[in-house]
Formats: sequence, C-alpha cells, structure tokens
Amino acid sequence: MALRIAGDSAEDDVRSLYEWLLLDRTVRREAHVEMASSSAPVPGQQGAVLDLVSLVLGSGISAASLGVSIASWRATRPQEPTITVERADGSKVTITGTSREEAQRLIEQLLGEQQ
Repeated sequence: MALRIAGDSAEDDVRSLYEWLLLDRTVRREAHVEMASSSAPVPGQQGAVLDLVSLVLGSGISAASLGVSIASWRATRPQEPTITVERADGSKVTITGTSREEAQRLIEQLLGEQQ
C-alpha cells in the first residue's frame, strides 16, 4: 500500500516526521520511506520543496503500529501539526487538534479499510 503524508507547515516538520519514521524499527523494516514533493519542479529553479513523506508499506506492518508512530511523533512537536494521510486511491484523513488516541484511531481507520 502506498501512502503520502503531508503537513500544513514548514518543511522542517515533514523532515522531522521522515526522520521519526526511519527511527521506528518496524517502519524502517517493513516500509520504504522517502521525502518527496507534491508539485513538479519549476524550470529554472534548483529543485522542488520537499513537503511530504511517501511510504510504500509491506505486508508486515499493521495500521496500528503506523498509527502509533505518527501519533507519537505529533505529540513530540511543540504544537501538534495538522497532517493529511492519503492512500493511493485518493482516500484521506486530515488530523488536526485531536488527541493522540483520536489521531491513531483515524489513521488506523483509513489504513484498515485497505487491509
């Protein structure tokens, strides 16, 4: 399953989430994680802004463990950022101002529909 996780704030938050996911042993082992851009490069510019995390999940990672990892990351930020988790089929959930448990539940619900 392919996912895109985008934030509503600075590239620093996206980079922080990317690094957080790479530190999670299960995610690192069972998913391919990379930073990406939501827009095509503009001719004449050095490169695109890296504003999302792209994941390709293997069968060994559960929606619950990914949900815990993302919700835990949000809880470490000074102000929990709004993020949007989107599946390849266009289904998505935006998480903003919710508790850690609610954020985890929303992610699990989105991913559980696919599993």
